[in-house]
Amino acid sequence: MALSRETQIGLLSRMLLVRRFEERAGQQYGLGKINGFCHLYIGQEAVAVGCLTALDKDDYAISGYREHGHALVRGVPPGAVMAELFGKATGTSRGKGGSMHIMSAEHRFLGGYGIVGGQVPLGLGYAFASKYRGDSTVVQAFLGDAAVNQGVYYESLNMAALWNLPLICIIENNGYGMGTAVARASAVTELYKKSEGLGVHSEWVDGMDVIKVREAAERLVERAREESKPAVLECRTYRFRGHSMADPATYRTKEELEAYRKQDPVLSLRDRLKITEDKWKAMEAEVKAVVDASVKFADESPEPDASELMQYIHPTNDNNAPERA
Repeated sequence: MALSRETQIGLLSRMLLVRRFEERAGQQYGLGKINGFCHLYIGQEAVAVGCLTALDKDDYAISGYREHGHALVRGVPPGAVMAELFGKATGTSRGKGGSMHIMSAEHRFLGGYGIVGGQVPLGLGYAFASKYRGDSTVVQAFLGDAAVNQGVYYESLNMAALWNLPLICIIENNGYGMGTAVARASAVTELYKKSEGLGVHSEWVDGMDVIKVREAAERLVERAREESKPAVLECRTYRFRGHSMADPATYRTKEELEAYRKQDPVLSLRDRLKITEDKWKAMEAEVKAVVDASVKFADESPEPDASELMQYIHPTNDNNAPERA
């Protein structure tokens, strides 16, 4: 079924929130408020929004370390996400995870995962649990193009196909694994084809078009829920920033970047919907207020107490080690 105009405006609003949140995160990183690694999602918003809005609230999602946008779309409060980036006690992981480890059990978002490809077997485990319980929940596991070259990806898909598990692997192919172009790292550049040999239904979609992504995701989610079968969806997208805040992205040409900017998923949907200038200003103002509030919340939140430093750490043989909670 074609998406209603109201639904499409909702998708646009979510993409705009992710875009402005990430822009502010980049700004706060420059101000020294965010430490450690920080991987922004700018340019790839259509993938998270299109895929995650096709899930029910009881379904699960897991991602890699470029996951701020996924958390926001899944419903995790922006203030809690920003506070985690700031390393504050009110963050999603109480300030201990930072940018790469945003998670929320309440929102069935299993978190960002710092090991390339390591999130796929975890998603597989939840898909197994879903089938074991018979509750019809579906799992979306997001991974980058470089993760497709990891052996654990194929091992997980093989098990999912063998046991007929409701796991949907979503490849966010932004063209580069850090600074290495896909064609320099993969003998097969049409990444969805690499899973066909396992008997897994695999396809690709234009990851810069949120409507096409949503339609593909809805179809695959319905298939996984009704037939309990895995699938792979390659979303061909593009990141407008470097791999991380430390990456100047000098391996790309200005011409390449400008060509993709003309496909900006946020602006493209805005123009397709013929959003009026007044309506757009109102949407911008609403999102700005949310992002401003998230920064204020993070700024005013306390640092984690030093007494929590060793909590949730595997116990040692040191008799002087602090007792775990």
